[in-house]
Amino acid sequence: MTNHDGAAAVRPLTLAWVSRHLEAGERVVGTESLPGGITAEMRRLTIATRDGATRDLVLRSFVNPFYAEHAEDWLHRETGALTLLTGTGVSAPGLVAVDPTAAQCEYPSLLMTHLAGRTVLDDEGVETRVPLLARQLVAIHALRPAERPREYVTLTTADTVVVPKGADAAAWAAAIDVIRKPAPPYEGRFLHRDFQPGNVLFDVAPPSPADARITGVVDWAATSWGPADLDVAHCATNLALLHGPAWGLRFTEAYEEAGGVLAAAAGERLYWLVRDGLACSEEVRSVSRPWREAGRTELTTRVVEERLDAYVTALMDALG
Repeated sequence: MTNHDGAAAVRPLTLAWVSRHLEAGERVVGTESLPGGITAEMRRLTIATRDGATRDLVLRSFVNPFYAEHAEDWLHRETGALTLLTGTGVSAPGLVAVDPTAAQCEYPSLLMTHLAGRTVLDDEGVETRVPLLARQLVAIHALRPAERPREYVTLTTADTVVVPKGADAAAWAAAIDVIRKPAPPYEGRFLHRDFQPGNVLFDVAPPSPADARITGVVDWAATSWGPADLDVAHCATNLALLHGPAWGLRFTEAYEEAGGVLAAAAGERLYWLVRDGLACSEEVRSVSRPWREAGRTELTTRVVEERLDAYVTALMDALG
């Protein structure tokens, strides 16, 4: 077996488990680490088929002890989501096998089909990708599963927010006051719950970013039932940190232009947008690291903190 990346070696028990879920005569001949994973290790596996061709699968393994504690729940939810998405208009990986309790693998693991395309985090072409992201999210929210996933969960509170050094103190104090209030009423929707550029694959034909198209959406482990505003807010925050605050504000407009429906009252919209922005304040280091590894080396923790401050301030100016 060829490792394109030495760190990508599949552990023996997991490799045996994967092999049991291949077609007769198939075998794993190569592995490659995939970038961007925060909670789990991601690997692309090259499978040699009986006819001499190859195909790819993706293996997700929860190795970090902190995340492994939650892996059983996450993998059950992702398994349900991938099953639900089969045959819908939303392109997602196909489920091959899952071992949520590490009964057969070294770590809790999920094996799924590989989707064509790649994540695109560059500033170039963002004006084309934002409407595509919005239309894709509207399609996700239009799904009506026979069995709803669990209700959304938010962990950030007014007391856990981490105000960046040098931030606009008045704007942050006002934003924190917003999430002290009860959550607004909402009409439930099927949520991805981590919809953002790092979990969307694009086919971008150089040299024309304007010809980009979405080939799939990955990482369905946090699938939930809740307000569309929450998914929109999460993508908006990520766009603001990746490309500048204006793109976070632009995404909410693009979502509505694509036919999505958000809370009618400005104060209700502000609640969800601010809640996600403040939640990111606790995770700036973990959020920005994969972006730097993907080539956005200028997005240091400090730069991302400054963009988050500017974004929260812009939200309070626009809707507060």
